[in-house]
Amino acid sequence: MPEAWTPVVVAGAGDRSGRDQEFAAFMAEAEPVLARTAYLLTGDRHRAEELVQQALVKTYVAWPRARGRDPLAYARRVLANARIDAWRKHRRERLVGPDELPHGRHGGADEGQADRDLLVRALAELPQQRRRVVVLRYLVDLGEQEVAEDLGISRGAVKSAASRGLAQLRSALAGTGVHEIATGGAR
Repeated sequence: MPEAWTPVVVAGAGDRSGRDQEFAAFMAEAEPVLARTAYLLTGDRHRAEELVQQALVKTYVAWPRARGRDPLAYARRVLANARIDAWRKHRRERLVGPDELPHGRHGGADEGQADRDLLVRALAELPQQRRRVVVLRYLVDLGEQEVAEDLGISRGAVKSAASRGLAQLRSALAGTGVHEIATGGAR
């Protein structure tokens, strides 16, 4: 995961090709991080890919503004907002509940894959805001203030959602053999 994105200085950066090269460098670095976050938010690889594409397109359009600050934070915010917009737009869509997902571990899968599968199922049981907070706070490893800014909620709401979300995950994963969920130290 990139610590901080540093703009690439390109000769003639005022022209479109310089902008494109700079954005391409950012995209190569940020895409895996955004893809992981999107998958954890949606629980579906195809929807996650679409979400990442939407976020990168919107970040590209706003690149002159986004590059001046933290473009990865900007892209994460766009990603979270795009997920919310998609959910609102397709509210009639029937999401598959955790109990309707295929059961059992797939033959030949390693232990890490099985643990990830159980975690994704448990995340799917969380209410949307708790899931977003837990994903950004503990799986993307953002601080409370960063999560609050990305989601447009107060720091107290982040703490509350994280606490309740972790408690719900612990309860859902109890007895499954999944490694203990972090309690989240002070940041």
